[in-house]
Amino acid sequence: MRAGKFVFMLDKKYLQSVREDLLGYAVKRRDVIKVAGDAQQMAKKAIFAMQRDDKEAADQLIKTALGLLAELNKKYKTEKDLFTEGSYRAALEEYTEAALFRQYLLKQVIGKMKGLEIDSDTLVGGLCDLPGELCRYAIKSATERDFVEVKKCFATAEEIVAELVDMDLTGYNRQKFDQAKQALNKLQQIAYEVSLKS
Repeated sequence: MRAGKFVFMLDKKYLQSVREDLLGYAVKRRDVIKVAGDAQQMAKKAIFAMQRDDKEAADQLIKTALGLLAELNKKYKTEKDLFTEGSYRAALEEYTEAALFRQYLLKQVIGKMKGLEIDSDTLVGGLCDLPGELCRYAIKSATERDFVEVKKCFATAEEIVAELVDMDLTGYNRQKFDQAKQALNKLQQIAYEVSLKS
């Protein structure tokens, strides 16, 4: 070998495949972030519509959110890493909260949802958010003098918190559980004030 000359031992063909894999993942990740963001926005709007008793708009928005999330699951079913992205997780949790609130308003059993696989952590996150929505709905109901609905909101939130207590939650979901308990305390106060008026 001559002085000053080097033989590089890089497998450039292999490194090109690694580069393509990373760039391909980045493109898919951007797609997931965009679509998940749209789904999250639809779910938020659905919750807002339900708080205004606009059932028709809420149903359409939840259906749209579900469609977007289901399409992502179908499109990237072999790429499970994409579903650990924060944007997807946030959208799934927002959808879960909206779907659970809808179950409450439709007088359905609150729990399992059809059309999308929801993991335990996401379900618990959505369930922890539900007492907050029940609190807002109870305030609206109290202003409309629907005291029966206020009591129902309180009883449902109380039942949710009782179930969550037994789950020994830690980390993120523990913080969410603390928020659920705060919402329950507010609901208790609202229910008490309503009982004085009724």
